[in-house]
Amino acid sequence: MSVTSPKPISNPAFFARRPIQSAPKVVLRSAPGARNKALTPVTQTLTGQRGFTYLGLMIIVAIMGAGLAAFGTIYSQTAQRDKEAELLFVGEQFRAAIGSYYLKSRVYPKKLDDLVEDKRFPMPVRHLRRIYADPMTGKADWGIVEFPGGGGIMGVYSLSEEKPIKTGNFSTKQAAFEDAENYTKWTFTYSPPGSGSNVPQAPTR
Repeated sequence: MSVTSPKPISNPAFFARRPIQSAPKVVLRSAPGARNKALTPVTQTLTGQRGFTYLGLMIIVAIMGAGLAAFGTIYSQTAQRDKEAELLFVGEQFRAAIGSYYLKSRVYPKKLDDLVEDKRFPMPVRHLRRIYADPMTGKADWGIVEFPGGGGIMGVYSLSEEKPIKTGNFSTKQAAFEDAENYTKWTFTYSPPGSGSNVPQAPTR
């Protein structure tokens, strides 16, 4: 068997490395202004959402403000009603104390301190525990109703010029308080039983 010699390669460049040609790069370019135009609907949507959010917050703030204002008004009126109730109670304490003082000697006290410590007797008498503060002003200052002719103190009243909330449903002793212009018209005076209209109108100071 004869061996055939291989034929020499006539083109040695066949085995040389050839550069791999990549696909041509494609660069997409948009026309001037195309990008802005493409994002415009999205931008408008986001802007609209922010606008609605801001408007919603403003509405919530307005509602909360109105609610707080209403709460403040209700709280203020409730506080004033509580002060009125306290004024009516304290005023009646003064009225009763003046009456107690008067019934022991048929004269009115010369000053409010006499109600706390009545020194006309060997053992001082307390007609009133203390000089209460005016609930409307927070001070222990009261308007004084004097019996005509300097006959002593027959009553007290608040110095507050504020208009009362309570205008009706008063007790018989407080009937004159109805539709009062201000709290100075709520006078707590003591008149001897049976005196009725014979007791002259007490001047105030």
